[in-house]
Amino acid sequence: MTGILGWLFDAQIVIAGHAILWREIIGNLFGLASAIGGLRRQIWAWPIGIVGNVMLFTVFLGGVFHTPQATDLYGQAGRQVFFIAVACYGWARWRATRKATGGEGPAVVPRWAGRAGWIQIAVVAVVGTTVCFLIFRQIGSFGPLADAWIFTGSLLATYGMARGWNEFWLIWIAVDAVGVPLLLRAGYYPSAALYLVYAGVVLYGFTVWVRAQRAETPQQVTAAAAAGV
Repeated sequence: MTGILGWLFDAQIVIAGHAILWREIIGNLFGLASAIGGLRRQIWAWPIGIVGNVMLFTVFLGGVFHTPQATDLYGQAGRQVFFIAVACYGWARWRATRKATGGEGPAVVPRWAGRAGWIQIAVVAVVGTTVCFLIFRQIGSFGPLADAWIFTGSLLATYGMARGWNEFWLIWIAVDAVGVPLLLRAGYYPSAALYLVYAGVVLYGFTVWVRAQRAETPQQVTAAAAAGV
């Protein structure tokens, strides 16, 4: 592989004696930009996030792609693929909402998931984590239980963002709480550091969305409902 792609795939930086891939740093920065875009309810958050997902997919298959860590986190890698699918879904929903408001309203109207939503979240969290743990343990993922929750929780949070549920920010906090220790143990230091930054953004984002929910006009809520949000 040559040119810009070749450089991006192989380029490294050494920090405190640890070799770190530039694409891990850049991929996480795209993820951070996507989180900020989600906080601001901007449609561009979805395509920006997809770019980061593509980069990080190769990063977390360290054993397969012979990265400095040489450690495979199948949950971390696999969730990037599902992120892309869910991001396409969220992108379409937010575009539909923006269109329904005549291009002037927010891309999504925040709301609480409610009882039905929480039942969905709880069932998927328990069943998804259990099933993924059994799979990841079988195929040799590093830290299979933590990896399983990160995988499942991340998909739940992304789906919740697409639906406009305030709770998706809280799910991200639960993912970060497990993700930081796992990434540190596996040697993915930029990702662990960015997870800590995400935590601050997520806490702020939660307060922003709750305030926005209280401030939305009846016309915006009606338009969002018409768009299927």
